[in-house]
Formats: sequence, structure tokens, C-alpha cells
Amino acid sequence: MAEYKLLLPSMGEGVMEATVITWLFNEGDQVKEDDSVVEIATDKVDSDVPTPVSGKIVKILKQKDEVAKVGEAIAILEIEGEGGSTASEEGKTETPTPDAETIKAIEEPLNPTVTSPVEFSGDLYLSPLVKSIAQQENISESELKTIKGSGLEGRITKEDILSHVSNRGNQPQAVPQQSAPVQAAPTPPVVTSAPASTISVAAGDEIIPMDRMRKIIAENMVKAKHIAPHVTSFIETDVTNVVKWRAKNKDMFEKREGEKLTFMPIFVKAIVKAIQDFPMINVSINGDNIIKKKNINIGMATALPDGNLIVPVIKNADQLSLSGLAKAINDLAYRARNKKLRPEDTQGATYTISNVGSFGNLMGTPIIPQPQVAIMAIGAIVKKPAVLETKDGDVIAIRQLMFMSHSYDHRVVDGSLGGMMLKHVHDYLQNWDLNTEI
Repeated sequence: MAEYKLLLPSMGEGVMEATVITWLFNEGDQVKEDDSVVEIATDKVDSDVPTPVSGKIVKILKQKDEVAKVGEAIAILEIEGEGGSTASEEGKTETPTPDAETIKAIEEPLNPTVTSPVEFSGDLYLSPLVKSIAQQENISESELKTIKGSGLEGRITKEDILSHVSNRGNQPQAVPQQSAPVQAAPTPPVVTSAPASTISVAAGDEIIPMDRMRKIIAENMVKAKHIAPHVTSFIETDVTNVVKWRAKNKDMFEKREGEKLTFMPIFVKAIVKAIQDFPMINVSINGDNIIKKKNINIGMATALPDGNLIVPVIKNADQLSLSGLAKAINDLAYRARNKKLRPEDTQGATYTISNVGSFGNLMGTPIIPQPQVAIMAIGAIVKKPAVLETKDGDVIAIRQLMFMSHSYDHRVVDGSLGGMMLKHVHDYLQNWDLNTEI
């Protein structure tokens, strides 16, 4: 028998760690190749980790709520075969055992002599690497608490602490006078936000702790509203032609492609065309610079069965046909609701659409996801009497009407740009060609 180390796999660019949500098997259980053995969570998505080999789980190395780095062993399996420990990312090659001299050569630069090692209470989560850097740089726990972490749930990453160390060296230093010793002034408290008001809890009230995803959503929404001054424009659109066209083509499309034809690919197609008309809506802000995006990647706000929200991304939406958009949207929506998204599926959006009409809402004022500068909400399609202009004069007819709302970042998108972009989406939908091919 041989040992096999199950490593945390790579989960996309920029994702360096994940939190263990729950193990689907226990120590001593037999697992088969491709079985999902553990559920993990990044700051983007929840997903499962399958095992690439069959065997018995002999040791779970990362317990629930513990954080693992990409490439770190999270469990040890006992598999058929001979030899020493094997690793999933290394093609089952044996891990060589270094000799004593090699170990000493490696450990000496990593473990400099520290006369007074910094101790931490454990109130602040620190990875072994971050803790090591803090000890080497003699950073106290109180100083660490002033560092704003960019990792999962605000945890301090290697980049955060190295940046702090770099800036720390650039801080102006007080020059002591020789005539009298200078005592260090007490460090002022760091106020990150106003304290929350106390909420009274009455008898019978239920206290429900936020889950991990809800905490992330809450943090991102507050951040988005804090950063971007929001302006929202509204328009009502006659989508009667869109409704007729879908009714004519949906059965044929499902029979041919095995996919359902929803309204979403039509909305995305119109938005993409409007973005091409107004490319300055497809930008991000970096300090005083505006980054004009080459790709058009459409985020699609998706409600999950547990009530949370996630935004998978249709990459290069401008290069997809209506049929391609329909397939991409159905695939992302299915995988989002079944926890099958990969971290890269939620990254890189340059513009977002939210279909509030799916909940029966007429309109909404959506919050712009950072670092994008605009988002569009699509309302419910409702039959209403409307005035039509004909060659014989105005008439009242029953039409399919829908509100759209466009929120945009007033730092870079003024009312003219935000309003004209919305009007172009309106025009594309209202003048939808009934002979459009799919």
C-alpha cells in the first residue's frame, strides 16, 4: 500500500487559498476516482474537490473552517501500490527525503535567530507564512490589527504584510534629541467604521448568523456604495416583437439544441451592441486613470436556492451568436445553482445585468459591482394598453411592456452617456427583427 497526498487544486488566477466547508467522507471511508470528497469555499464560489485516485482516507489534514493554500495537502489516502508518499499534482512521483545537510541549508535562511520572538494570542488568524514574516519583522499583534487584509474574510495575506513592511520603512521617523530621552507616544486607536447601534432583541426573536457568502455579499455591497456615486436612469420598452420572436423559435431551438431559449440571451445581445456603440461604459477606474476594457464580459446576477446571490460571467459575449449566448447562459445558471462553478467563472466581468423581472418586479435600482462602472436591471414583461403611431393616426393597443433601469458610476459616467446607452438598448429591443435567425 502507498500513501497519496490529496492537494488543494488550482482554482483560477488570483485564487491562492480556500476554506474547508465540509468533508463528504470521513477518515476510514473508501472513495473512488472522481468522487467529490470535500466542499471548499473561496471568496468567489463554493465548489467540490474530487479525488483523482481510488483509496481509503486515512487522515484529514484540514478540518472544517480551516484554510488551505493552493498546492497544500488536505488529506492523505491509502492507495494500492508500493512506495512512499505521492502527490496528486506530481503524477504520483515519490517525494524524496532530504538529507540532514540539505535540511539545515534550507532551514537556516528561513529561521533567523530571534532573541525575542513575537507571540500572538490567537484572536487574529494568521497563516504560518504571515506569522513567520511578522516575527522576523518584529510586528506586534496590535500593529497587525491595523493592516487591512485582502484575503478571505479580511485575512492578512503575504502581499498585505509585505506591503505594510515596505510602507513601514517609508514612514517619517522622529529624531531623538541628545539632551533628553524621547518617549514613544501611544499609538492612536484605528477606527475602521462607526460602531453599530445596539439592536434590542425581544422575546421570540430569532437570531440568524450570516453564512460566509452572505458576509461577502454584505461587504461587497457596502464597498460598492461607498466607492461609487450611483445614478439610475429608467426607460419603458415595448418588447412585443421580442416576445413574439421567442414564442416562434423556442420549441424549435429546444428540439434542435436541447436547450431552453429564455429572454436573457436577447437582453444580453442588445446590451453588447449598445456597449459597442458606447465603449466608455465598458471601463474601470484605477486611481485617476480610466481603464478601457478590450473584452466585453457580461456578469449575470443569479439567485441561488439558499437565497444568496452570485454573478457568473459570460466571457467575450460580443463574440457569441444568440445560440452561443443561450448555451453559455444556461450552462452558467445551471452550474451556479448546483455549486459547480469554478472561481474563474465569476471573474473578469466588465458590465453586469440583473433580471429583477424574474421575481415579478417592475424595476429596481441595482448596485454597481466593483470595479465595473454600470449595471442594468431588467423588469417584468407586462401586457398594457399603449399608444401606437400608425399611418392612419394614433391607436391604443395591447403591448408587451418592460421597464429597464441603468445604474452608473457618476465619477466617469455622466447622465448623457448613461442615458444614451440605455436608450440604445431600448431601441434594439423595441425594433427587434422578427426574422432574426438563431
